Order: sequence, then structure tokens, then C-alpha cells
Amino acid sequence: MLQWFYLIRQEEKKMELFELCRKIQLQKEVVSRLYDVVKNIHFPVLADQLDRLTDIRTAPEAYEELKNYFGEDPDNLSLLACSLECAARDYEKYRQKHIPDEIYVDTMKCFTRFIGECYAETGRYAFDRGWWTYRQLSMTLFRIGALEYEWTRYENKPAIAVHIPSDADFRDASVEESLRQSVEFCKKYYPEYTGCRYTCDSWLLSPKLGALLDESSNIRKFQRRFDLISTNPDDREFIQWLFHVSAETDCRKLKEDTSLQRKVKKVLLEGDNIGSAYGVMR
Repeated sequence: MLQWFYLIRQEEKKMELFELCRKIQLQKEVVSRLYDVVKNIHFPVLADQLDRLTDIRTAPEAYEELKNYFGEDPDNLSLLACSLECAARDYEKYRQKHIPDEIYVDTMKCFTRFIGECYAETGRYAFDRGWWTYRQLSMTLFRIGALEYEWTRYENKPAIAVHIPSDADFRDASVEESLRQSVEFCKKYYPEYTGCRYTCDSWLLSPKLGALLDESSNIRKFQRRFDLISTNPDDREFIQWLFHVSAETDCRKLKEDTSLQRKVKKVLLEGDNIGSAYGVMR
């Protein structure tokens, strides 16, 4: 009887790949194509690469090996399948640390978000962020409320890098609640990061962006949380995040649907740039 109960408990800890797709609400078109892709992947052959893809120390190399293994991989769906397989296996690790399912699902929804961003930019459902998602797979980056938090280092000490997902509720109250929850998360599950510094490297910290906005804007409120360490005036990644197009897009063709888009486009048409900045939370 006890052995039977133990086997059931073990089974409950598993997360199958397509069950994960359902939980993270992966696009139906992508799931449909994945069924055919997965049929042609023998995961045991890739056991070493998949194991190393979930370790941040070896993940970059494992990712490159998988890219070479699949070669011509339409829309990188074979890489996506391998990443989702790793994400599904991570579920047991979350359970072992007693991290809530909500955080697990919210963290792994990065795949749905990235594919959606790619579709908005290119008109194709493709996986173009495999070079980033091994952070989630290695459990060094977590979505907690509005923001994401990545284990990193600052001044040779443990630190937490703050990331702002494209679907974040960026209201000041939501940011504050997310930060509060991240502190509690560290205390419970990663005490070695309790009390460490928070950093952020983003176009949202750019002083040139702040100069375009009212003091009451959520972006300005977010900027005031940080002391700037450096700026990158030539960075153009903000074009992708603000306008949902390639950073190389002719600025004359950029949309003007929001007041911020109109203000930033005017800066670009005048020959200036927004750039980005790196800061440490006060």
C-alpha cells in the first residue's frame, strides 16, 4: 500500500511536454506543429545535451551543440521541443524545492511570450530566443509577479538582475509588489541571495527616455528606484521592444500608435537615439 502511494506521488511530480504546452497556453498553431516535430526526436540520444541545457554553466555550449545537431530546423521548432522537454523535467525540481506551481508556470510562459513577440515582429510563429531561455531552464531566472529575477553577480558578490517582460504590469504598485514577493522568494528558496543588490540593464532606465516623460509616469517611477552606473547611448534594442519590429527598421516607418512611440520616433528622426542604461537599485 505504501509503495503504491509512493508511486502515485512520484507520478504527480512529472510534467509531460504537451501538458506543459497546455499550462503555458502555447499557441495552438505551434502545438500542432510540435506534435510532428517531437515524433522525429529521440530524446534519449540527446540526454547529455538536455542535462547540460539545464545547468547555467554548461547551457550555452549545449545550446550550440543542439543547433548543430538539428542543422536546418524550420522556425527552430526542434530546439523549442528540446527546451520544452527540459522545462517539463524542471517541474520535479520545483516541487522538490516547494516552489509554487504558479511561479513555475509564469516562468515557463516565457516560451509563449517570446513566440508571440516573434510573430508580431515577423509574421511567423518561430522560436528565436533559445540563447536566452536556458536561464529559465537552469532555474537561474524566475517570473515573480510583474517582473523577472535572474541570479547574477555584482562587484563579485551574488546579485539579482531585474528584467521587465513585455507583458509586465508596469504600474508602480505592481512593481512594488513584485519586488516584495521576490524578497520573500529568496528567503524561502534561495537564502544565499537574501539581502543582495538588485541590478537592471534596460532601455527603460535610459536618461533620454526619462526626459521625454512626466514625473508621474510609471517609467520615471521605475527609474527613480536605481542609481545609474553606466549608459549605452548607441543601444537600439528599444526599437524592438517599443515598436515590435527589427532594430534595423527605418525609423521613418515606425508606428505612432502611442504617445511614447511618437515621442521616441521624433527623437530618432532628429538623428538622436534613446540607448539604454545599467543601474543598481537604491
